[in-house]
Amino acid sequence: MKAEELLNKFDELFQGRNGRLFFSPGRINLIGEHTDYNGGHVFPCAITFGTYGVARKREDREVRLYSLNFPEQGTITFSLDELHYEESDGWGNYPKGIIHYINQGGWTLPSGLDIMIYGNIPNGAGLSSSASLEMLIGVIVSEMFQLHIDRLELVSLGKKVENEFIGVQSGIMDQFAVGMGKKDCGILLDCSTLTYKYMPLNLENHQIIIMNTNKRRELADSKYNERRGECESALSRLQKSLSIGSLGDLTEREFEQHRHLINDEVLEKRAKHAVYENQRILRAFQALEQDGLASFGAYMNESHRSLRDDYEVTGIELDTLVEAAWKRDGTVGARMTGAGFGGCAIAIVAEDKTEEFIRVVGEEYAGKIGYKATFYVANIGEGTKEITQEVLR
Repeated sequence: MKAEELLNKFDELFQGRNGRLFFSPGRINLIGEHTDYNGGHVFPCAITFGTYGVARKREDREVRLYSLNFPEQGTITFSLDELHYEESDGWGNYPKGIIHYINQGGWTLPSGLDIMIYGNIPNGAGLSSSASLEMLIGVIVSEMFQLHIDRLELVSLGKKVENEFIGVQSGIMDQFAVGMGKKDCGILLDCSTLTYKYMPLNLENHQIIIMNTNKRRELADSKYNERRGECESALSRLQKSLSIGSLGDLTEREFEQHRHLINDEVLEKRAKHAVYENQRILRAFQALEQDGLASFGAYMNESHRSLRDDYEVTGIELDTLVEAAWKRDGTVGARMTGAGFGGCAIAIVAEDKTEEFIRVVGEEYAGKIGYKATFYVANIGEGTKEITQEVLR
């Protein structure tokens, strides 16, 4: 939907004008999966698919939410004085959660809001639709009431919503990439210290293709928390002899010297991925700085193999897409992105090969899986912000 249509739809839904328009991106992770909660690095970027929100202040304490993506749920209403998780509120718990933690942080909302949501991120695709929504509401609240909440503080509050309000033990990467995104740049983030560095991405006549398996993955119901628990168990066993705070503190050599301390084949594999993937990110970043895309693509491929063989979070759908991508002329690299268990993969593909890539990979996937994948060309965009003036110029 166009911006003008969204503003008009808001006027129609909430019977009034003067709504302000905000946009919050989704994210892809170029390399570095399941390293964020293991104290390692990640290398994500914000994308130009995301979540739009039109908002207007109310004169009472009520918050009214409506999603054009879920019209069957109607208007979700709650009071600023009763910010508790309610299963019946569904997606409304994400806005409720971020407002709850903003209140807890000492900022005061003097009144409620009417907010209409529209997202063009495929729901359940692993492109961070929940973090996009959390940061969207956080920025709406901060801007509408001039609370001046520091962006890194909002990022941390978004993670808190995910971990404590919703109950998914995810790391901070999603909210960070969504909130801190910069046009045409990736972000090298150290998840243990939150130090970060932007890297301009010169794609050299290549495009980033998002490949959606169209197999939904519900993060809270997946084995995501199980994988995190396995890594914590492996770390605990290593800490009996090593003075480390996270698996991200280890080099490959140190891990190999001490992996016997874990004494469990499955836990060793999980820890190996966390350690090797973290080091792979640092090498990939350095390769991108020095040699451009060619070397970076090889690290992407290695990352997927590790996620498939050691972390075991890919599955037949993601593997089929990625392995089909690897075979195509013009593919620099391909890997799953996100938590896995379905969702999306990404590939960096030569511009003049993109059309053929989508056709052939799509045919191979549908032939093996029995239903179609969806393909998107991803552009790297800015983090969450108000866009009212941009679209009304």
